[in-house]
Amino acid sequence: MVATPEKLEHSHSHHVSSNSERVAVLLMGYGEVESYEDFANYNEQALNLLTAKFAPVPTWVYPPLAKLLAVFDLHEWGHQHGQFVSPHNAIFEQQRAGVEAALQEKWGDRVQVFKAFNFCKPFLPEQVLAEIKDQGFTKVLIYPLLVVDSIFTSGIAVEQVNKALENSVDDGEHWLKGTRYIPSFFDRPEYIDLMARLVESQIHSDLAGAYLPSQIGIVLMNHGCPHKAKGFTSGITESQALYDKVRDRLIDRYPLISVGWLNHQTPLIEWTQPNADLAARNLINLGAKAIVFMPIGFATENHETLLDVEHIIEKLHRKHSDVKYVRMPCVNDNPDFLKMVATWADPQIESLLSEQAAAVVPVHGEIHHHHDHGHHHAHDHGHHHH
Repeated sequence: MVATPEKLEHSHSHHVSSNSERVAVLLMGYGEVESYEDFANYNEQALNLLTAKFAPVPTWVYPPLAKLLAVFDLHEWGHQHGQFVSPHNAIFEQQRAGVEAALQEKWGDRVQVFKAFNFCKPFLPEQVLAEIKDQGFTKVLIYPLLVVDSIFTSGIAVEQVNKALENSVDDGEHWLKGTRYIPSFFDRPEYIDLMARLVESQIHSDLAGAYLPSQIGIVLMNHGCPHKAKGFTSGITESQALYDKVRDRLIDRYPLISVGWLNHQTPLIEWTQPNADLAARNLINLGAKAIVFMPIGFATENHETLLDVEHIIEKLHRKHSDVKYVRMPCVNDNPDFLKMVATWADPQIESLLSEQAAAVVPVHGEIHHHHDHGHHHAHDHGHHHH
């Protein structure tokens, strides 16, 4: 697209124009604590948000359970050559910057990208939304940058946004005049193609010379999900669909493929199977001499894709030392991926910019049911101040 001089002038006058012509994109990730000390606290917050939704676990259990999990994690954390510092937050910042650059190429300074972390100060949704509000934005696109729309991820994102909005109540109209949401990209063909392409090029560079295609096992790793989630959709359907599609792209060349779920083996809960460890063992039993672990259910590196998978590989290596193991990274700031993420946001930004700002006046206190018509009408009329 060639920008004509009038066009340019027009786009420059934009930041002077009204706030409703700007959109804040809220990119949401987990965030990870970078020191072990914060870990028990992180675990407790995570358990509060997650476990409450699917487990028959009473709340008093959280603090001791969080400390217990932290003890297990110290074992993993500890033998990561001194102290493991999660690269997650740094990578997420690169993702934010990359998506913003791509979006600003098209939208200029009408669009800004902010990041929020579910569990990490100073980027908790509440803190970031306050900043978005302070900067005068009135329209927000909520964008969880996590592959599968599950109660673990996108559901929590919305839950936390709602909590934050509840705490930033204005007198009269709510400051937020427009919102959109991008749930998940498990079924986007570009993403599915990218996953398959990454696996193929890794095999090509690392394994093709030494192993027959039928001896190369591929474990496609999804975010583990609980089977019973108190009626919440927990993301199994989407994750399964993602796996099936990526597998279809690869299976006629590489017949040994399995899903591998990265579960948080929490007590009392039935998790998706096979987990990544069992998946790899199954493929080895079928004659795999090399195993590629590819995270398809995570967009950003985190302690699950790093520590947990390293752990699994160490364990497997002790038993099957003749097998070669390859741990692939998440998409992270892969330029193709960041372009995709920006493109998926375009239509939502378009609708936010073009639609009228909608005023919402929050209702406080108790809300009466509508079925007592007689009383209700009389009551209602006094309130119409249009």
